[in-house]
Amino acid sequence: MVKEEKKKEFNIFKHELVPKHVVLNKKEVEEVLEKYHIRAYQLPYIKASDPAVRAIEAEPGDILKIIRRSSTAGEVVVYRYVIAD
Repeated sequence: MVKEEKKKEFNIFKHELVPKHVVLNKKEVEEVLEKYHIRAYQLPYIKASDPAVRAIEAEPGDILKIIRRSSTAGEVVVYRYVIAD
């Protein structure tokens, strides 16, 4: 049990190379899918076992908004569909 407590203390989002991950709510999902004229499964996938996905407790079927810093574009937003392992 001590290992699990230490494991939870580490926040991967404090590392400068890990971008911000956000689980979209139902309304946001509808807006994104309508904007790009796609279905959720057509988005690039991210596994539920990914450390960032586990940290934000996203589940298969969720759509994530990932916000990355870019030296040329300033900020880049990408979307990922969470799948089971």
